[in-house]
Amino acid sequence: MILDHLPALQVVLPLISAPVIVLVRRSRFAWLMAVAVSWVAAAIAVMLAIRVADAGVISYALGNWQPPWGIEYRVDPLSAFVLVLVAGTAAIVAPFSRISVVAELPREQEYLLYAMFCLCLAGLLGITITGDVFNLFVFLEISSLSTYVMVALGQKRQALAAAYRYLIMGTIAATFYVIGIGMLYLMTGTLNMADLSVRLADVTDVRPILAAFAFITVGIGLKLALFPLHQWLPNAYTFAPSAVTAFLGATATKVSIYVLLRFYFTVFGTTLLFRAMPTDQVLMLLSLLGAVTASLVAVFQKDIKRMFAYSSVGQVGYITLGISLANTSGLTAAVVHLLNHAVTKGAIFILIAGITLRTGGASGFDRLKGIGSRMPFTSFGIVIGGLSLIGVPGTAGFVSKWYLVLGAIQRGEWIVAAVVLASSLIAAAYVWKFVETAYLTKPDESSVKAGEAPLPMLAFAWFMVVLCVFLGLDTSLSVGGARAAADFLLGGLR
Repeated sequence: MILDHLPALQVVLPLISAPVIVLVRRSRFAWLMAVAVSWVAAAIAVMLAIRVADAGVISYALGNWQPPWGIEYRVDPLSAFVLVLVAGTAAIVAPFSRISVVAELPREQEYLLYAMFCLCLAGLLGITITGDVFNLFVFLEISSLSTYVMVALGQKRQALAAAYRYLIMGTIAATFYVIGIGMLYLMTGTLNMADLSVRLADVTDVRPILAAFAFITVGIGLKLALFPLHQWLPNAYTFAPSAVTAFLGATATKVSIYVLLRFYFTVFGTTLLFRAMPTDQVLMLLSLLGAVTASLVAVFQKDIKRMFAYSSVGQVGYITLGISLANTSGLTAAVVHLLNHAVTKGAIFILIAGITLRTGGASGFDRLKGIGSRMPFTSFGIVIGGLSLIGVPGTAGFVSKWYLVLGAIQRGEWIVAAVVLASSLIAAAYVWKFVETAYLTKPDESSVKAGEAPLPMLAFAWFMVVLCVFLGLDTSLSVGGARAAADFLLGGLR
């Protein structure tokens, strides 16, 4: 029955579509293929999430080789949550992408971007669904290599430098990760995550395990842009094609955070991480520094894409802060913010794509003066997204910060709660910078030559903007799924 093979189809369909697009080399066909694959992947992700909610964890053995000997695809409440996030984002970004891609890329390169988009989607979905640590590395490299190409396809020459820096840091991250899983394999003789968790409990010499943990943490920390390992992110987001920025801004770092959650809570366990070592204290400090420092840097940026790129580093800090709290409220905040930030930042970057389309590729604040009167729906959408980043009640971001502060208070970390609230004021400062430029500055005749962004682009962006507000008012799905994932993670602790 085909429904029994949904875990494999989730990865295989986008993976196969990439070489098909390269063989055909027609831009319109490539776009249609990317849209179709994204929508099918989103439908499969939703079906898998429903099956997990109804029947529990799904284990799929590739080639009928039972784990731990064979490669296992495993869907549990956490991976189902992230699968819906990634595939859903792709399903929203892919349809509007043609408008910005036609404007930003030479025609002969359009098919290549869509091929890399599908390849990246396959990699991100594979990372999320696999239950094998080496298979995870393979998918990590598939998504990373395709991302380097997509960033390099940006209009400006700086895109090549940004892609090269991303390549160097991504290669270092992959090397650290491989060293870590190699050491785990030497100590346990297995690569299956569930089996690793069981065998690590019987290891008496923990020094190699601690070394493996350190290598994996640094490697994944580079991938998720954990402060101060975030240097690749601002330039990559700023100079990548607009559609690529929207997709990566909503998914790439979120999947890496998922990997960190998976290793911390289902492979290593708290006995090793939070009792043998001060992991929570170190992660908490880096998270707070990232949330505050990146937000402060964002205030002084002169380019709106770069400003919100630094904002992403700060928002990653909130997610990892929730992980460091290691309680139900903190983990709920971390998991729900994966979704809330993806929706918020996806909407913002799609709307910024509309602005760059109307300004001839420019995204500097000097070209955005008075844009609120010329592009009212675009500008107002960015403002609502900004309110969500601040954490204003009635928006998705408020829900995340509420549970984050609650988790900090439950641990008695009142200073942490105060820093979270203070950093929200910094976010208000950089959001106000856009409001001031768009609404309180005299329009510049050299800025926007035309009116609103194209209707399809606005429609998909505003779908996410409305979702931003909806998730702030009705938390049954978002917080419900996040709490189920948090309970699942905490339920497996040793």
